[in-house]
Amino acid sequence: SAQLNTEIKNLEKEVAASQAALDTATALREKQLADFNAEEKDSLESVSALKSAVIVLGKHQGASLLEVARTLRRAFPRAEASLTHDQRRVATSFLQAVPGESYSPQSSEIFGVLSQMKETFEENLAVSQKEEQENSKAFEDLKIAKEAEIKAGQEQIDAKTQTLAETDEKNAQAKEDIVDTKESLSADEEFLAMLKEKCSMTDSEWEERQKTR
Repeated sequence: SAQLNTEIKNLEKEVAASQAALDTATALREKQLADFNAEEKDSLESVSALKSAVIVLGKHQGASLLEVARTLRRAFPRAEASLTHDQRRVATSFLQAVPGESYSPQSSEIFGVLSQMKETFEENLAVSQKEEQENSKAFEDLKIAKEAEIKAGQEQIDAKTQTLAETDEKNAQAKEDIVDTKESLSADEEFLAMLKEKCSMTDSEWEERQKTR
């Protein structure tokens, strides 16, 4: 009984630890997915904006160049590392200028910058999406393993708890049987004592009868 109690407590600790690990992993996964969704949304918007910027720049419409500048300014910090020194110089010059009819960009240079930035966003997005697929699978594998551990542990707890209950019931019955046996022995001893006393009286009476004959 004591050993079963110890085994049950140890199993309960293991199940609790597995559940805590699963809860922690689930919380981290939810945050990871939320971060990915936000990053993916931003990247898709940036790619779309850069595509539009290339079209606008090709038409060289003064009013729309302001939008190109806004797109470039927004995307530049995230794509700057992928640009060459000359491309960064061209982008900086474009951002410092006042887009309008008076601005005549060198098409090959600015197109190269925007194309490189778009390509960088697309590559980063592809890498991020692949990582997300891997992270999703890794979490699902972990979840399956932990849920199996928890289920197996709980089944052992249930089985051992049932065994403990049966053992306690048997022990209680055994104690009750001992009490019944002791009571029976006590009654038998009383009956035997009574018989001995009666026999003793009968013997005395018999002896007296023999004397009086």
